[in-house]
Amino acid sequence: MASDILLETRGLVKEFKGFVAVNDVNLQVRRGTIHALIGPNGAGKTTCFNLLTKFLEPTRGQILFDGHDITREKPAQIARRGVVRSFQISSTFPHMTVLENVRVALQQNLGTAFSFWKSERSLDALNERCLELLDTVGLSGFANLTAVELPYGRKRALEIATTLAMEPKLMLLDEPTQGMGHEDVDMVTQLIKKVAANRTVLMVEHNMGVVGSIADTISVLQFGQLIAEGPYAEVSRNPQVLEAYMGSSEAELEGAHG
Repeated sequence: MASDILLETRGLVKEFKGFVAVNDVNLQVRRGTIHALIGPNGAGKTTCFNLLTKFLEPTRGQILFDGHDITREKPAQIARRGVVRSFQISSTFPHMTVLENVRVALQQNLGTAFSFWKSERSLDALNERCLELLDTVGLSGFANLTAVELPYGRKRALEIATTLAMEPKLMLLDEPTQGMGHEDVDMVTQLIKKVAANRTVLMVEHNMGVVGSIADTISVLQFGQLIAEGPYAEVSRNPQVLEAYMGSSEAELEGAHG
């Protein structure tokens, strides 16, 4: 049913001076699912994300969100609709505490964004919700640390907490496990699975193990075009996908999943 589709692109194209970075991409993200966008370097994944959040304007095509055509809307309008993006590079305030970082995001959602001049007491009313969000991502014991003191994986958890504070209808996660060791990858993977239980997530991710363990649907891009889509078991055996990941074999993809 059409109402099952939260986000849809129709014939999405982005050209840069004759170079086609995204080429006729038709994407459908279903409500309440984790949808992964994968592909080799230069496939157009991040450009696609930038089009969805309107950091880039599409050359051609349509973007529909929750039944509305958002193709010409500005990034702030799209954020207000509930499309919230977590960036590839951690975007927390390093010298504010973990709790203060979440509180800034909550203020933004309440329409009192960046009211730093307000009395501490008036902001304390937000602390209970902040602590709930920190507990959700396993950071309640870190509330009073400054963000810069957090280990790398915990910084990503904080970023997810600030994203949740915006009450997103759709969470866009850009390489959430990039640069992490196995322990942090496992922690963040389980965290994404947990927060996605009653939300919709679209993620760009290189780690096939992560994608294979939590994604309901996987869309594969190569040279800006969608070459395959479906569950992991199907996509990981697709000859075009195996060829796109140069040097990969089915065994290697299966190994990444395990």
